[in-house]
Amino acid sequence: MNPNFLQTPIAYLKGVGPSRADVLKAELGIETYRDLLHLFPNRYLDRTSYYKINQLQPSGADVQVVGKIIHLKMVEQKRGKRLVATFVDETGQMELVWFRGHKWIKESLKINEPYVVFGRVSQYGSTFSIPHPEMELLHKHQQGLKIAMQPIFPSTEKLSASGITNRVVSKMVQQLLLESKGYFPESLSKDILEELRLIPKAEALFNIHFPKNQELLARAQFRLKFEELFFVQMQLISKKMLRKQKIKGLPFENVGEHFTTFFENHLPFELTEAQKRVIKEIRNDMGSNAQMNRLLQGDVGSGKTIVALMCMLLAIDNGFQACLMAPTEILATQHYNGLKELLVNMDIKIALLTGSTKKSERTLLHNQLENGNLNILVGTHAILEDKVQFHNLGLAIVDEQHRFGVAQRSKLWHKSSPKGGGAPPHILVMTATPIPRTLAMSLYGDLDVSVIDELPPGRKPITTVHRFDNNRLKVFGFLKEEIKKGRQVYIVYPLIQESEAMDYKDLMDGYESIARDFPQPEYQISIVHGQMKPADKDYEMERFVKGETQIMVATTVIEVGVNVPNASVMIIESAERFGLSQLHQLRGRVGRGAEQSFCILMTGHKLSEDAKTRLQTMTSTNDGFEIAEVDLKLRGPGDLMGTQQSGLLTLKIADIVKDNQILQTARYHVLQLLKNDPKLEKEENAPVLRAFTRMMAQKTIWNYIS
Repeated sequence: MNPNFLQTPIAYLKGVGPSRADVLKAELGIETYRDLLHLFPNRYLDRTSYYKINQLQPSGADVQVVGKIIHLKMVEQKRGKRLVATFVDETGQMELVWFRGHKWIKESLKINEPYVVFGRVSQYGSTFSIPHPEMELLHKHQQGLKIAMQPIFPSTEKLSASGITNRVVSKMVQQLLLESKGYFPESLSKDILEELRLIPKAEALFNIHFPKNQELLARAQFRLKFEELFFVQMQLISKKMLRKQKIKGLPFENVGEHFTTFFENHLPFELTEAQKRVIKEIRNDMGSNAQMNRLLQGDVGSGKTIVALMCMLLAIDNGFQACLMAPTEILATQHYNGLKELLVNMDIKIALLTGSTKKSERTLLHNQLENGNLNILVGTHAILEDKVQFHNLGLAIVDEQHRFGVAQRSKLWHKSSPKGGGAPPHILVMTATPIPRTLAMSLYGDLDVSVIDELPPGRKPITTVHRFDNNRLKVFGFLKEEIKKGRQVYIVYPLIQESEAMDYKDLMDGYESIARDFPQPEYQISIVHGQMKPADKDYEMERFVKGETQIMVATTVIEVGVNVPNASVMIIESAERFGLSQLHQLRGRVGRGAEQSFCILMTGHKLSEDAKTRLQTMTSTNDGFEIAEVDLKLRGPGDLMGTQQSGLLTLKIADIVKDNQILQTARYHVLQLLKNDPKLEKEENAPVLRAFTRMMAQKTIWNYIS
């Protein structure tokens, strides 16, 4: 067979043609034979059983019946007409009904000829009917490819309207399998096939579309899921290995006086075991000759900042500068103030650069940065501007990395130092969004991952409760008691992009009712929302931070950032409108002091099943990783990671949540393979090399595997 057979444009397949090809491309992205081959069914119907009309039940199930049409009629209805056929077998009669396409259906039907009809049964009065059944003359059905389990392929309204039904797609795939003569070259090594008892490639592709039985379907699914995840991991792991071999790093060999002095004399608290472990992992990375690319995960309040600072001190001890980049001005300023406070007794110069830094300050800052007098620069995207030149940048830390695109991160790489011979700085990426292990393996398989999985001592877990709107007076009573104790309160309203006007109205309504219940001068209230000028926002935040106001009414702008240890209550209004990770991030704004903190989730009585699961998860656990796992199950990986990374996860058959075990198996086999044959030079790995080479030349996983 021609090796480029699967690259053939789909229009050339018998039964397709140019107009159908256009619809297939527009609706399902199918352009070539290969794309059609990897249009995997969503589900399967068992076509091994035939029912008699007197055995039918009003169960809404799909059934297959053999019989004849004895009569056809058009029936007028309120809107338009319906075509009704009387269908009989030896046990009784039923109706077949069509609401559209009457003319050509009527012309194609044969009276008194045996048919096999297939479809979903409905019942009106005592009469059974099948709307829009699939129909095949009995003699053709008996000659056709014997499909025990019928595949149901993905479809859209436009496909159906263009006459490309499930049956038509099924026929196209059958035609493709016929033309290929079952020749699909193997893409895995013999060792892997034998060790995992995987069925051959061609058999898997045939049985995923037209399974002979349940067992073969299960084996085909396992084989193809394993293969897809195997090559995703191969892509990530080989990228990581290549980077470690090719990209020289700046070796930080000294643990010098800045690090030691800070550790021995200025640490404000004892480090947790998790923090010590992570610092050791980072020290090992930076001490080797390879460039570090590490992801540091830690729940809100787990102490990532102190770990970041100690890594910066290592850079300074080795004669390099460090920078920390945060997604918002508020967060950058907070990092800057926190680090300045920790370094107050040390001879280290630190500066802040954001969009609102004055021009005169910028000029001075640029000079200090270039001549090496400035040790640490904290800032926002402003750090990425071409004007910002370092004397010798050795470590770049990115906070809340999912807010920065890949292009922005690569700009940091290019701020390498002449002193380091052009080697890129070490990169540490921090996130308080716990990423489930499964997802981390798939998305950040090319990064090393460190996790801080314990909270500093003395932190009390936040008590989270769910209250309905009709308990609002009790909740307000509780707030008054907390404020009497000298505590502060956040009240957050949802922000839904589509309707800023609606958010603003919700917020203002909420603010007015709170102002009525908490009147001045006894109570002072701050308000913060996205439509305010940055200066006004900062002024209101500042009042709350200083304790001049007891209540902060806000939209989700406070989700990341502000650290107010005295704030002990977080009220989330319309909590059912928030995603799990957002609820968890918001909850993390309280619980920063030694006092017991509370999070109250307010909702109406009408809740969807997903919303109930989210609220239940929040009230039962404070563990960010557990919450992330539930979130992943509810929302799926694409949504969870935002647009820039979900491209990697447009998987055709595997599901990284449900197929977690297969993912781990695939990763293990890739690691073994690359350990024994890093360049895939051995004869037995030729099929893997062929598939992998094709994959690297094309965009999507399934474009190269077959």
